[in-house]
Amino acid sequence: MFYLRLARGYRVLDLGRWLLTALAGAVVAAFLLRALGRAMSDPAGGTAALARLLWCLPPLAAVAWFAAVAARAVPARRPERITGLTAAGAGAARIRALIAGEVALACTLGSALTLLLFLVLRNDIAGPSLAPELGMGVALPAAAPVTLLALVPFTAGIAAAAAVPLAETLPGRRRPTRTGFGVLRIALPVGLAVSGLALELISLRTGAAVDGRPIRLPAGLGTTSVAALGGWTACALGLAMLTGPLLSWAGRLLALGRPTPLRLLAGRALTAQARRLGPPLAVLALALALVLTTIRYWIGEPGSADALPAVEAGLVLGCTAAAVVSRLAELRTDRQDVAEALLRLGAAPRLLVGAVALRVLAVGTVLLVTGGLTAGLAAAGLH
Repeated sequence: MFYLRLARGYRVLDLGRWLLTALAGAVVAAFLLRALGRAMSDPAGGTAALARLLWCLPPLAAVAWFAAVAARAVPARRPERITGLTAAGAGAARIRALIAGEVALACTLGSALTLLLFLVLRNDIAGPSLAPELGMGVALPAAAPVTLLALVPFTAGIAAAAAVPLAETLPGRRRPTRTGFGVLRIALPVGLAVSGLALELISLRTGAAVDGRPIRLPAGLGTTSVAALGGWTACALGLAMLTGPLLSWAGRLLALGRPTPLRLLAGRALTAQARRLGPPLAVLALALALVLTTIRYWIGEPGSADALPAVEAGLVLGCTAAAVVSRLAELRTDRQDVAEALLRLGAAPRLLVGAVALRVLAVGTVLLVTGGLTAGLAAAGLH
């Protein structure tokens, strides 16, 4: 009843976030039920059933990531809701649990609708082409789909609860914003990126010894060497971790010297937002690089495309893009007071629009460097 009353006060963004969470949970539930149906249709089981379950982990992780970012944005986007709950006697831990429960409820609804569709199709409605995917002709254990589908709201709820710090769930108790990056925070990703790049370049040099144990990649992507795969993994992780520092340095570069008001406003804002904007943008750039590399390989190798990875890639990209939009909305809410103060002081509205455009250009440049290098190294390592 509490969540029904809460839904009455939803705005468009709140409703969109809730529906996107339910839709993502429904798609992941479909992957899990497909794996269950194929396992029931294949009495031999073995590694094939385990591989199909492992294919469900990337979209499940993407849904958890989106749930975490969306839940973290709730206190900033809806402070009046937090104020009302506080006035009603709810503490920080209680508010945190309520936000996580809202996310888990959306995933539960999406999973329940998918299970209903799965049961309807199993009732001799699906054609012969879908029969192996649904496990038709085999008795369905009642506990199996319930146990599998419980993973979706449980994972999303835990991620949402862990993403909302207790100090940020109550109005007036926000942590001080840190804009810098420590030496270790920069040295570790730089070391990973440099060592990974060197390892992959060594594995790709002319006349290099052929790897005697090539690794066959999933999704019909051919094979690669151990050195190339390890080097790309280390380099991709390092570049992703460097996204935040690079955004901060780009902001400082914009405000370098004797900047104009436009450069100063854009640079200071980008520097202040780099720590919170870096992680979702890094995940989006990494996912986009992998998807573009896969599409390029499929185009170059006709007949190697696989439908399931394509659907999963679409879900992962959708979740990461939604997480970025949610974080941008959170940051926009945080800077709303600053924007209103500048307008009251006589700043032209086009100055604020120009600062946003300049920040977008700087962010795009950083992502083009990190994502482009990640995609290029991935494409070079495929055979």
